[in-house]
Amino acid sequence: MAVSVFDLFSVGIGPSSSHTVGPMRAARLFASSVTGLPVATVRAELFGSLGATGHGHGTPKAVLLGLEGSDPETVDVTTADARAAQIRDAGTLTLPGGRDVAADIVLHRRRTLPGHPNGMIFTALRADGTELLRKTYFSVGGGFVVDETNHGVRPNDTDLPYPFATGAQLLSLTRSTGLSISRLMLVNETAWRDETAVRSGLLHLWTVMGECIDLGLDAEGILPGGLRVRRRAAATARQLRAAGSAAEHSMEWLTAYAMAVNEQNAAGGRVVTAPTNGAAGIIPAVMRYYREFVPGADDDGVVRFLLTAAAIGLLFKENASISGAEVGCQGEVGSACAMAAAGLAEVLGGTPEQVENAAEIGMEHNLGLTCDPVGGLVQIPCIERNGMAAVKAVTAAKMALRGDGRHHVSLDKVIKTMKETGADMKVKYKETARGGLAVNVIEC
Repeated sequence: MAVSVFDLFSVGIGPSSSHTVGPMRAARLFASSVTGLPVATVRAELFGSLGATGHGHGTPKAVLLGLEGSDPETVDVTTADARAAQIRDAGTLTLPGGRDVAADIVLHRRRTLPGHPNGMIFTALRADGTELLRKTYFSVGGGFVVDETNHGVRPNDTDLPYPFATGAQLLSLTRSTGLSISRLMLVNETAWRDETAVRSGLLHLWTVMGECIDLGLDAEGILPGGLRVRRRAAATARQLRAAGSAAEHSMEWLTAYAMAVNEQNAAGGRVVTAPTNGAAGIIPAVMRYYREFVPGADDDGVVRFLLTAAAIGLLFKENASISGAEVGCQGEVGSACAMAAAGLAEVLGGTPEQVENAAEIGMEHNLGLTCDPVGGLVQIPCIERNGMAAVKAVTAAKMALRGDGRHHVSLDKVIKTMKETGADMKVKYKETARGGLAVNVIEC
């Protein structure tokens, strides 16, 4: 299945692409499939990681809103919580088309469906309790949803000018065509939309990312969810402004940018899935670092950055996973770190070989990273982890640029290693909140 840059990067709602964005999309799809049927009750059953940490990740809210037809990109984040509470209190929701039905959500905390840890079954029932329609979906990371036959619900069989499935194939194409990675990706994107639309779409994504950073740098208070985690990005920004020269504190600003995004994500705000919500702060932070601290940075660089990052992201998605429930946080933060490192290396003038090296370094030093959110919330250690990975991404890019692109471990090998490491990782370390920090830190 061909993957577009706009599949990997999409505007959504926090706190989780796999637990919030994906389930909302799946619920919306199911709601559209029962239009016109005599539905009296809709039941949503959440399995695996969705059942284990769904409450902390806002999954029931996402499902309820999705069944009413809400979309992650356009849902009103200021009224989402209130509307979900109204539905829960009344026990009914309104399907698209205006039909009021009873709503029932079941979280299976210890049951997992075959196929993927993030499984959902939606059932529409008549008034007498007999079944009208049942569908199974899986939220496979980054907001992507597949159905029970494991086919994308948005099948994409587009023929690309320069198809590639591995890092080796990508580098071979750049050598044979003389194109940079970003330019090659841009040519591929024109299979779906013209170049002007691609550029405007990517700059829109950057605008949303920038707004998210700015909102996070201004917001104070306590994050929702019960852990009473204090927002820190705004206080950090005040201290850095008072410290004087921003350039002298660029890495601290970088960390603040990433934390600002993930505090917004934890609060259920508008974020860009990049490639997931749990890792949404890394790429925007490194891009803001580029715009603020690299002489000559411009919008063309932003476009090239995102195209290059997407090229690396699709390699992870196609050959391993970007789902924390499937391979641990190495698949989310690790992938985002590699993508950001590649994007920065590209706009700093790196060759395709140096870009590939930057991505490899970024992932190699996130191998084995577990997904163990305290309380099932995308807060501890997720917010700080984004700040740390943003710093790693910049370091990886600069390390690669000091070399000539030759290195012992290829990106393909590190992706393969990440997939195998994820397969060997115990389930309790894969977004179930049953291991690691999630059990060793007392919830308050």
